[in-house]
Amino acid sequence: MNNPFSFELIKTDPVGARLGRVVTPHGAFDTPVFMPVGTRATVKGMTPEALRGVGAEIILANTYHLYLRPGHEVVAGLGGLHTFMHWDGPILTDSGGFQVWSLGKLRKIDETGVSFASHLDGAKCVLTPESAIEVQEALGADIIMPLDECTPHPSTRQYAVNSMNLTHRWARRCKEAKKRNDQALFGIVQGGMYEDLRAESAEAMTAIGFDGYAIGGLSVGEDKALMHGMAAAALARLPAGSPRYLMGVGTPEDLVWGVGAGIDMFDCVMPTRNARNGTLFTSRGKLVIKNARYERDPRPVEEDCGCYTCSNYSRAYLRHLYMAQELLSSVLNTTHNLYYYIKLMRDMREAISNGRFGAWSKGFAEAYSEGDIQP
Repeated sequence: MNNPFSFELIKTDPVGARLGRVVTPHGAFDTPVFMPVGTRATVKGMTPEALRGVGAEIILANTYHLYLRPGHEVVAGLGGLHTFMHWDGPILTDSGGFQVWSLGKLRKIDETGVSFASHLDGAKCVLTPESAIEVQEALGADIIMPLDECTPHPSTRQYAVNSMNLTHRWARRCKEAKKRNDQALFGIVQGGMYEDLRAESAEAMTAIGFDGYAIGGLSVGEDKALMHGMAAAALARLPAGSPRYLMGVGTPEDLVWGVGAGIDMFDCVMPTRNARNGTLFTSRGKLVIKNARYERDPRPVEEDCGCYTCSNYSRAYLRHLYMAQELLSSVLNTTHNLYYYIKLMRDMREAISNGRFGAWSKGFAEAYSEGDIQP
């Protein structure tokens, strides 16, 4: 059976930004793309119809969490993840490596895999490269990831070397364990905060051969300049004809930088988590809705925004919902933030298509502010 996954590189802007298209068994999506995070088979506060309404084409779910609850056998028995969560578009599942890394002392890593205590009930669990693939094949996502070790930061060079080599060995085992031909498997570049290791890891993953390549282990506490340097070192050695995915990044500024660097796919909890915490993204920067100055503000979050929230509700009402701790606050805020993120990607695709990404990104930087925007 032929692999139904494909990537077409349509155009590269003079600054290096790329326009592409990915085809999967559950539909196609254009790149660069932002993938909303649906950790437990749901993007918090959003129905699948609402996700389509904000323009989402592909979403991400988490292997670790679904392995623990409800269990991959349950999901498989109910028709797979697409049927289970009523989402008929492409899905990417991450391997769970980052979540296991975040458990700290609750986990132990060795050649076999990772043993850890469930954060739910303390039960002992083991995740190996082979079982990570087995779980993801049962879930049935369109793009799956190999088990990797997310190298902690800071780390000594020797730790980073050992961790990277372990990730490479696990990646080979994952590729060998993969049975389904209707799922794409991406390799994950590691190497800590060492440029030469990032380059070495990218070359090693390319030599193994995957359908696409992800850059992991970034946005774990390092400064922006260091993150950019590590990503660039990997990108320089990844094949141009395959999709490139920067895992867990990030802010609107991160996305603009990443697209300019030649990255095709992004995911991050930032728009959804910030929404629940009352922070809304606009083309001018962040708007913190709890601030008293919005108590009587009749304007939408952003005047020219086409999202459902901005089309129907005022800043004053959104502040009221947030201060009253109403559930609708998270729904409306998340709707706006995801619309903003997905439109940001659409605007960048248009700029690349027109060969003017450099000018567009300069205009973005001039308009966008890190802090809370002023009236």
